[in-house]
Amino acid sequence: MSIRDWSAAERPREKLLSLGPQALSDAELLAIFLRTGVRGKSAVDLARDLLIQHGGLRPLLTLEASTFCATQGLGPAKYAQLQASLEITRRHLRAKLERGDALSSPSDTRSYLRARLRDYPHEVFACLFLDNRHRVIRYDELFRGTIDGASVHPREVVKEALRCNAAALILAHNHPSGIAEPSQADRALTGRLKAALALVDIRILDHLIVGDREVVSLAEQGLI
Repeated sequence: MSIRDWSAAERPREKLLSLGPQALSDAELLAIFLRTGVRGKSAVDLARDLLIQHGGLRPLLTLEASTFCATQGLGPAKYAQLQASLEITRRHLRAKLERGDALSSPSDTRSYLRARLRDYPHEVFACLFLDNRHRVIRYDELFRGTIDGASVHPREVVKEALRCNAAALILAHNHPSGIAEPSQADRALTGRLKAALALVDIRILDHLIVGDREVVSLAEQGLI
């Protein structure tokens, strides 16, 4: 049966407009993105099959382009649409941080850093550079490493902070393992960076570690 033959309350698009996107399942949201199914399958059926095949929504959304485009019902056009949608999400979250107000929402900060860092297959170390009113100057990904670590050089962090005239920093990096618990190396690195930046009167407000399901704050754990 075609989705057009379903009752209005069951059609994903009408359901979204009536109840909001939060009321839809992963398969229903994906069906709206897909727009059409394939022979013998509605868009919702195809969406369900894709989620089962790839192990869920996140693994599907982070497929390499070649694998994504080789999947039945997908292709280069859908891949381009998906990447544009994901980038719109990242820019929306960044705009909430960079609209000129002092950084006052930990949840917005975590959401933005999660969107930027969570899906990397390798470790990435980044900084949010802030002015003396804790407004965001810019976000930079300074170091990239392997699946289990990245070499971070305090001197380069200090140079970038001075270059953009930052008064404070929020540090962040991802754990590709998905486990956000800070390691002893993370704690030691935070201490080295805090000492190096203190020499030029720049504060570290927090160091956030991004995992699959959570973002852990070293400041909240009393480690800064």
